[in-house]
Amino acid sequence: MNISQNTILITGGSSGIGLALAQRFLEDNNKVIIVGRNEEKLKKAQQKHPHLHTSVCDVGEEADRTALFEWVKKEFPDVNVLINNAGIQQRANLHQAADHWADYRKEISINVDGPIHLSMLFAPYFAHKEKSGIINVSSGLAFTPGVWVPVYSASKAAIHSFTISLRLQLAETGTEVIEVLPPAVNTDLGGAGQHTFGADLNEFADSVYNRIKQGDLEIGFGASEKRLRASRDELEEGTKKAWENFLRNNPDFL
Repeated sequence: MNISQNTILITGGSSGIGLALAQRFLEDNNKVIIVGRNEEKLKKAQQKHPHLHTSVCDVGEEADRTALFEWVKKEFPDVNVLINNAGIQQRANLHQAADHWADYRKEISINVDGPIHLSMLFAPYFAHKEKSGIINVSSGLAFTPGVWVPVYSASKAAIHSFTISLRLQLAETGTEVIEVLPPAVNTDLGGAGQHTFGADLNEFADSVYNRIKQGDLEIGFGASEKRLRASRDELEEGTKKAWENFLRNNPDFL
């Protein structure tokens, strides 16, 4: 995938990882469109980066995804890169979660339905272009689930699996399929203050952007990079230790 002269659509682009990547693509002479559910956050992002294009879209809703695809084709017909970054994360005590199914259904809709459906919409459109790319942001939790965020972890495992299939099916086209697997990053994912212990956002975004330039197709960072090639025993042990540590710090969770 070329690193400049692209037209790039980023979901969940008004803050966090999405906005950090948008900034770097802008600096490399790309046209960047960011979408999100919160119009005020989109406006603030555009005020900070005036060259951004924005559109309100809830990628958890099928009608919004279809409308976004049609709007982008009309307004930005040269679009050639899709970054599926939008996601939400919710803690869930599975002894009590059934009463809040609508909340977790929304998490699945945004984290799974959104990127899969958008990939299906854009893949045939990109197939007619000489160079294009689809970048799916999953998570290191696709390999070692955060037991306290079970729906989120399962959704990212689904995106990891889907991305492998997408890459193989598009192998004979001009579309590169890249997966970014963040560790915990200091953003507001899951709520303000939940990930202050995580990796520095700018260090993470710089590393990811440099590896996209290098042509890497699977991109982790720190702990999540190690999980990409860990054994099953190592992954299971890591999951168990993380859960035990979470319970020590959150004794009232269960």
